[in-house]
Amino acid sequence: MNRAGTVPETGAVHSSKPKPTTRKTIALVGNPNCGKTTLFNALTGMRQKVGNYPGITVERKEGTLRLPSGDTITLIDLPGLYSLTPHSPDEQVARDVLLGYRADTPRPDAVVNVVDASSLERNLYLTSQVMDLGLPVLVALTMNDTATEIGVRVDPQILSHSLGDVPVQAVNATRNAGIASLVGAIQLLSDAVTPPPARRWSLPALAESEVAEMAALMQTHDGISPTAAFSEATLLLSLPDGSASQTDALRRHSPTVREHLVQDLANFHADGIDLSQAIAEARYADVGRLVHKSVRRDAQAPTLTLSDKIDRVVLHRVWGYVLFLAVMGLLFQSMFTWASIPADWISAGVDWLGQTVASAMPPGDLRDLVVNGAIAGVGNTVVFLPQILLLFLFISFLEDTGYLARAAFLMDRLMSRVGLHGKSFIPLLSSYACAIPGVMAARTIESSRARILTILVAPLMSCSARIPVYAVLIGAFIPASPAFGLQIAGRTFGPSWQAVTLFAMYALGTGAAFGIAALFNRTILRSEAPSFLLEMPPYRLPSLRSVVMRMAENAWTFVARAGTVILALSIVLWFLSSYPKRSADIPPSEILRHSYAGQLGRFIEPVIKPLGFDWKIGIGLVASFTAREVFVTAMGTVYSVGDDVAEDETKLSVAVGEKMKADTDERTGRRTFTPLVAIALMVYYVLAMQCISTVAVVKRETNGWKWPLIQIAYMTALAWVAAFVVYQGGRLLGFQ
Repeated sequence: MNRAGTVPETGAVHSSKPKPTTRKTIALVGNPNCGKTTLFNALTGMRQKVGNYPGITVERKEGTLRLPSGDTITLIDLPGLYSLTPHSPDEQVARDVLLGYRADTPRPDAVVNVVDASSLERNLYLTSQVMDLGLPVLVALTMNDTATEIGVRVDPQILSHSLGDVPVQAVNATRNAGIASLVGAIQLLSDAVTPPPARRWSLPALAESEVAEMAALMQTHDGISPTAAFSEATLLLSLPDGSASQTDALRRHSPTVREHLVQDLANFHADGIDLSQAIAEARYADVGRLVHKSVRRDAQAPTLTLSDKIDRVVLHRVWGYVLFLAVMGLLFQSMFTWASIPADWISAGVDWLGQTVASAMPPGDLRDLVVNGAIAGVGNTVVFLPQILLLFLFISFLEDTGYLARAAFLMDRLMSRVGLHGKSFIPLLSSYACAIPGVMAARTIESSRARILTILVAPLMSCSARIPVYAVLIGAFIPASPAFGLQIAGRTFGPSWQAVTLFAMYALGTGAAFGIAALFNRTILRSEAPSFLLEMPPYRLPSLRSVVMRMAENAWTFVARAGTVILALSIVLWFLSSYPKRSADIPPSEILRHSYAGQLGRFIEPVIKPLGFDWKIGIGLVASFTAREVFVTAMGTVYSVGDDVAEDETKLSVAVGEKMKADTDERTGRRTFTPLVAIALMVYYVLAMQCISTVAVVKRETNGWKWPLIQIAYMTALAWVAAFVVYQGGRLLGFQ
């Protein structure tokens, strides 16, 4: 070793010893938008596991790569980062995995650094840091076609030599070009037994001396290897003084190292020396030399690229929004209409499965549990799968083409006023169809605070599951006469009171979402307005394989993980509505009245009575927690609507509405339901969290019960207060 923290320069050596039996792990590292995930999908195919890192909402992706030798390795797709100085939870995870700080993830045996050839200087800064980690490194050079378009040509051989003979392989994962050669290079990388060459950049003498001293202390007091100690010392000194990242990193070291760093940093600051800046400048100076050697620029390159020309329309202050609304309208339309056909197939399949199982099993509680509890409960959730697939088809397509970043840029001005992020728009928009894919779509938001805020308000957008509730109540209690319009030939042409009421419910949900976001942004999620530093990636053709794989992994995550929670809760609700057993000759309404669900409805009646609701509505509220549309079926059971209409949703809605209109209080003889009660009930359903599926997905996306419980609490309180104001205020004004 020449000095503390450096490794003598050596040539590449490959082991002649037998290969170890343990399976090696290689990390895929790179800047955001460098093509890393597309490359990961090309290398691993469907051999992937996707989840979250324990305790945080950062996606964890692992895949299996089969090498030419027949061996397999584990490939980890780390979150995108610009440097090993973390500024977000995603970057923190990537840094910790590379340094071996995470107990749940082994430190990788080697690194494949994905580098964007069109932004070589910015990307090589991370490469410089990764090479100091003491791990074998392979550079995968992507976006070469984009670089050519802007007149930049990167020579892989010269770049490799300039980096100290680190292998460099040009690839185009979208077209599958260079993938076989890259896999062969990974084979050699996994067999390597020596670290990469010594670093080829140097610090000013004073900074160099401090890094060496820190590295020596880490070797002595923390037992860290020389190369790792140099890397760790450099990173510690690169972190902003007093930052959360520096405090967290210092916790991992001995008191002697901590005291030395704090004291020396104080001395340097007193002398007006910024070590972090000195280290960054030294790295960028070396990166500049690398770029100068390996890049050739075409003087005849066009001043405006194709992406620049497209952006003149896409980001135009008028046409940009027109195009944006058209794209979002197409997404919105697909969520409502295109998904209906496969959703009907799934619904029919669930019905067929239930009927088949029912005919094969003898009558009794077990059959009722399987058919009406498990199959029906899970079936009510699986029917949303087409919406989820379509949502992620659109999101993956828009993200891979580069348009999603432009859409977020356009919407950020409006969203930032209430503490949301520009990328919050698509999750909130898709929540009109279903909050489940909306919550899942919030993964695209980098800021963890803005992501949580988006998830908390997404269920307030009126989803399609509320439509049956609106249909029953509006059809039964709101007149179809025109609310306003033009008088032509003695007739009024304009929207009906029914249409106005439906629009008001959607407007109420949207307004509540923005209002609550603004409130939370100033209270429980208080922070400065979310920064929106956005890199505009070039437009490119999406990888069909990558899009399909992303759809498949999100569909499987939804079915496999959320489904387990939904199944358990559906069985619980079936039990509550089926027990204790009563004689079969009494009316269904009496059976339900004396069930545990009925008892619960009567138990909560004092709480909901001020809203104009009785115990029957209480049963509907409890039962519809499985899915909002179950309210109609529950009311059909309460009012003993016949089986002849139960299979037809339209007939069921009409029949239930008629029964509700005719229902009277046994003691006073007054009507139980009035237009005022109906409006209060609709307001309650707009604002309340009445969906197990959404709760389950929120729990999974936030890695715990804290935020789902906060969401249930605030939405229930908000719904109760709003319904109370509507009902009691309406009575004071003389409405019935």
